[in-house]
Amino acid sequence: MEGCWLLVLGALLLFLPPFLLLGAFGALRFRLKIISYCALCLLFSALAVPVCLLKRGGRSADNMSVVRAFGRLMKYVYGVRFEVKGLENFNIEGPCVVISNHQSVLDMMGLFEILPDRCVQIAKKELLYAGPSGLVAYLAGVVYINRKRTSDAKSIMAEVAQTMLKENLKVWVYPEGTRNNSGDLLPFKKGAFHLAIQAQVPVVPVVYASYHTFYNQARNLFTSGKVKVEVLPRVETEGLTGENVSELTEKCYTMMRKTFFQLSNKAYETHGSVLAAQ
Repeated sequence: MEGCWLLVLGALLLFLPPFLLLGAFGALRFRLKIISYCALCLLFSALAVPVCLLKRGGRSADNMSVVRAFGRLMKYVYGVRFEVKGLENFNIEGPCVVISNHQSVLDMMGLFEILPDRCVQIAKKELLYAGPSGLVAYLAGVVYINRKRTSDAKSIMAEVAQTMLKENLKVWVYPEGTRNNSGDLLPFKKGAFHLAIQAQVPVVPVVYASYHTFYNQARNLFTSGKVKVEVLPRVETEGLTGENVSELTEKCYTMMRKTFFQLSNKAYETHGSVLAAQ
């Protein structure tokens, strides 16, 4: 009996190291691929800066078309394909607030795949100091906010609303507030909905299916793959007031979450609160 255990132990010692090495190699390969992705983002940002300066001479939301052209090259490098439905819902005269789920750093590829003209993101002011990426974002008209002023969120959104209306901008917001690759949506923060109501502009929800078949940080997975994307019909805010913010948030969250499960081929699950702590 003791001899059998020794044979089993010997077999484990013989075959376990290759599996450990394979796991370590997978983690290293994943990290190297993420590093290459970030490095390529910096390179394309640096290349886009002089083009923006030559075309517009400085800061302009129209420069986002230049950034979008460079950003769309990323999908060819990493073999990510997008199957898009509902692009006609972006056909809106004037400003609107675009909201979408936020899964990982790869979201930038999905953003540039469908980004409409004169559509900019809201970003924290610290991005200004992010090297070429910060510079090209500034030149492309990204709207910066001071996220440390959390106690004054409504007045911050009021300022953004004025900018959006004055410059005729579409503004893209991630209402989850952070990256989330859990296979579900996080509760939504209310900032985007305060913005839409204050500006009295429609909300256009955008949903990207789960990346789980080709990207999963927990499993060190990053390969080529396909992402289903759907641009949902606009949600009007005309006539709504601050009292309707929670209702609007819940309506958009429910709509987007159901679509997320459908696009990801998952059974829909109900859960608790749809609102994040503010």
